[in-house]
Amino acid sequence: MNKKLFPLYFLLIVVAFMSCNEMDDVTPVTPANNYLVDAEFQSRISKTVIDLTIAAASADYEDLAEIKDHIQTGVEVYKISYKTTFNGNPVVASGIVALPDVAGQYAVLSYQNGTNTEHSKAPSVDSENQLFNMLKMMSSTGFIIALPDYLGFGEADDMFHPYLHRQSTVQTVTDMLAAVREFIDQKEDISLNNDLYLAGYSQGGWATMQVQQAIEANTAFSYHLKASACSAGPYNLVTLNEYIVGLAEYPQPYFLAYIFSSYLKLGGEIPVNTIFQEPYADKIENMFDGQTSGEKLNAALTTTVSDLFTPEYLSGWNTETTYAPVFEMLQENSVPDFVPTVPTKLFYGTADTYVPPLVSEEKYDEFIAAGASTNLVQKVPLDGLNHVEGIFPSGLASILWFLEMKN
Repeated sequence: MNKKLFPLYFLLIVVAFMSCNEMDDVTPVTPANNYLVDAEFQSRISKTVIDLTIAAASADYEDLAEIKDHIQTGVEVYKISYKTTFNGNPVVASGIVALPDVAGQYAVLSYQNGTNTEHSKAPSVDSENQLFNMLKMMSSTGFIIALPDYLGFGEADDMFHPYLHRQSTVQTVTDMLAAVREFIDQKEDISLNNDLYLAGYSQGGWATMQVQQAIEANTAFSYHLKASACSAGPYNLVTLNEYIVGLAEYPQPYFLAYIFSSYLKLGGEIPVNTIFQEPYADKIENMFDGQTSGEKLNAALTTTVSDLFTPEYLSGWNTETTYAPVFEMLQENSVPDFVPTVPTKLFYGTADTYVPPLVSEEKYDEFIAAGASTNLVQKVPLDGLNHVEGIFPSGLASILWFLEMKN
């Protein structure tokens, strides 16, 4: 964690926590809803507290001062549960919705969070997460904020998380947006203006671009997508895998284990010991229990690539027929080819060793080569920042960009 950012994070969470009135009220839901199951009021943050928090935090992060003039209201925070599907079966999923406490017509900003392995760290569960609380406060600038939990977390924590699985991710996020619409329709003095902004980091950056592509391909989608800010996402899983197998050391081995554990639970049939070496192969399928942190998962693996993967996988993952199903899985869950038709920014840290800059740069080059305008699609390198250090700056830059467009 960037030492400069930690006081800001700490201040945001402490002030937000002290100012929230926790309640257990549940908004009655009519049977007419197709998606929304229920809505539980979680907390309220006053405009005064948000003003004070942002002003104080600006001392640690100067760019945050630009937010101050955009703060208009206090914020109400709800947990919503909604219907979605997985492999054709009904599932109840959940997420956070934060909305201004003043009557008006507002745009929706959906933020997709990064890689998580713990049930307790889901947006609707973790009331002490600094990033999530900052995002909730940003509703005071005139957005309805949506934070999906993803499958495997929140109300759906009785199933595995289909990590970096395109179809279920798009389904879960778009179904939540439909549930947000039904939730807001029940409010007497709050309404949607139908504009939608998308943002996310790491896994969330990948999810954001996947959802953007799906929305742009669906002319009947009920929202008007205005802009998309994709940050440090593994947009091309083939490129990421190629990068990693060429390294001597990779600092986040649990990312790789997470991908293949999900692949196996989605029906993949390649024996795990043809990909991972022992003693790691025996651990992969069952190590993601919803209780273990990424740090502990990394400790149970190895950062030495040649010790983690089998020699056969390292030399033949993209050429040998044995590994063809794995290669296909990586291709199928990469972002499909498309040409963005809405303003799109790709943020990434130039010192990122988890998801290297080349993944974002390659995707940007593909967009431009396919005909996207450089005025519409832009890459935004965050000089000298690694994967963790890029989280807050990319989020803040995304919100400031959205505010500029909205206003």
